[in-house]
Amino acid sequence: MKITVVGAGYVGLANAILLAQHNEVVALEVNPNIVEMLNNKQSHIADKEIEYYLANKTLNLRATSDKDDAYKDTDIVIVATPTNYDEDTNSFDTSTVESVIDDVLAQGIVAPIFIKSTIPVGFTESMRQAKNTDRIIFSPEFLREGKALYDNLNPSRIIVGDTTPAAKRFAALLAEGAQKEDIEILFMEPTEAEAVKLFANTYLAMRVSFFNELDTYAEMKGLNSQSIIDGISLDPRIGTHYNNPSFGYGGYCLPKDTKQLRANFEGVPNNIISAIVEANKTRKHFVADTVAAKNPKTVGIYRLTMKSSSDNFRESAVLDIMNQLVAKGIEIIIFEPTWTDDTYGEFKVVNDLETFKNNSDVVITNRMNEELKDISEKVYTRDVYNEN
Repeated sequence: MKITVVGAGYVGLANAILLAQHNEVVALEVNPNIVEMLNNKQSHIADKEIEYYLANKTLNLRATSDKDDAYKDTDIVIVATPTNYDEDTNSFDTSTVESVIDDVLAQGIVAPIFIKSTIPVGFTESMRQAKNTDRIIFSPEFLREGKALYDNLNPSRIIVGDTTPAAKRFAALLAEGAQKEDIEILFMEPTEAEAVKLFANTYLAMRVSFFNELDTYAEMKGLNSQSIIDGISLDPRIGTHYNNPSFGYGGYCLPKDTKQLRANFEGVPNNIISAIVEANKTRKHFVADTVAAKNPKTVGIYRLTMKSSSDNFRESAVLDIMNQLVAKGIEIIIFEPTWTDDTYGEFKVVNDLETFKNNSDVVITNRMNEELKDISEKVYTRDVYNEN
């Protein structure tokens, strides 16, 4: 089959590579630099499996910015464009998704359109009605930054928000490209599939918030946070995963998905959903206040990334902490080797590690690193397990 994937970010590229093992895949991408890199079998994303597959696997994959070329004779269109949260409208900005749908329909293509972008609950049905077609189908994605292709090769489940033959063919294509066998595949109504995506990510955000509030309590009461977490996590109903304290949940998905779900709850009684969003703000305020209480003149930020395996700064919790520290009159310097400019916004970047250490009164890092062991007395982190 010929499959067109629109958008070559984490979701789009991971899906494109997965499907290009057994199908002709064309990645439609507006950024010419990304197009060139992909056609040279190079990844613009820090992801071990993506980099390996592009360089070493036989893939029927190419990238282009030419819409006519990408859509010609295609059998399936996958939409993987960004949907950032708009604070003014209290909703995802779905304009890029809608634009792709309009382009496909304008081309007279009869191929089904599978949305992999995260969208508000009810979006698919509203698009079907507005565009007078039932070929718009939502299939949620459950990927981690830095592990996007791995998670597609080993999916926890495949969900398609439709029950038609086209939906079943699409699920079969995803399963065919995976390494994992006996994958749970669920078919449901599109609005239910949209809800699965938002509720799943909001639950993960709730779990992060819970262990962060536990850690806040332990720090303020002079208790050993790890001892408490070890003790409760050995309960099999709780588990020993996803329990490492942090500066707050961040990244591209959790902050926007929790806000979107809260907006979708308008008119529906709730306490927990709203509290999850507020808990993340409280945690970042607590971290900023704790660091400021050390009376530093200069605070060094060791990495803008939230995870050791990621190169993504989007919605990193430490960004809000930095702004709060600046508002308290504290100078900020950043060590971020993936950033080559001398400044990041209004902040100074110092990528000579020794200079960075020497010029920082306090160094804060979301995840501890061996590079900081020699200045451990300066380091502020809430990482207790040395893992993401």
